[in-house]
Amino acid sequence: MSVDKQTMTPDSRRNGSTPKEEHVHSVFESIAGKYDMMNDILSFRRHKTWRRFTMKKMNMRQGDTAIDLCCGTCDWTISMAQASETGHIVGLDFSEGMLKVGREKVARNGLERQIRLVQGNAMELPFEDNQFDYATIGFGLRNVPDYMQVLREMQRVVKPGGMVVCLELSKPTWQPFKGLYYFYFQQLLPRMGQLVAKRYEQYKWLPDSLKLFPGREELAEAFRQTGLKEVQAYPLTGGIAALHIGIKENRNV
Repeated sequence: MSVDKQTMTPDSRRNGSTPKEEHVHSVFESIAGKYDMMNDILSFRRHKTWRRFTMKKMNMRQGDTAIDLCCGTCDWTISMAQASETGHIVGLDFSEGMLKVGREKVARNGLERQIRLVQGNAMELPFEDNQFDYATIGFGLRNVPDYMQVLREMQRVVKPGGMVVCLELSKPTWQPFKGLYYFYFQQLLPRMGQLVAKRYEQYKWLPDSLKLFPGREELAEAFRQTGLKEVQAYPLTGGIAALHIGIKENRNV
């Protein structure tokens, strides 16, 4: 069964793209090879715990389908395929460098027939309405030019009763932890990126990308504004990350 609405190529993706899209694309192309290692170092491996918590809340069943936006090197994509066992899983990302690493992981896990990787734009998904049981995005929503548009697209492509899931960095509010965290995030993290991955400006982008992004409660309200129901927001590790879940309304129930 084909669910493609259009074919996205590297050139067609970048035509008409915004300066933010161009900058984010260049950042992730340049760090793709060391992305996984840096994630482990910079989050103290907490991102793995956050994803396990998220998978537990999603409660995927055999045969469930999903699209994983901004899938990067495909760790979450692979986790969903393993949980679904037989369901079709799509991983979508605009960075060919990240997808190249992801393809190698998919092959190592023997999941080529279950997982399909697509280079595309999360703001304009190349899929018809009501295709997937889940639409997920992990640590990518803050990097898009219009996060509301991405949430609308995620809601569009999930089936009625389907789940929209966002795992993202957030903003802790409790002092003194808040002050310590921001010192680490804004001052130490870019320097660690420079030391380990030989990239300073690219890792300075991480704290910069969070400044204008909504906090946990504001993002939950954004979920509701797109029409999602039963919205839940979970703070993780003192609020430095958050899980948001919303359900697409099933009008037949």
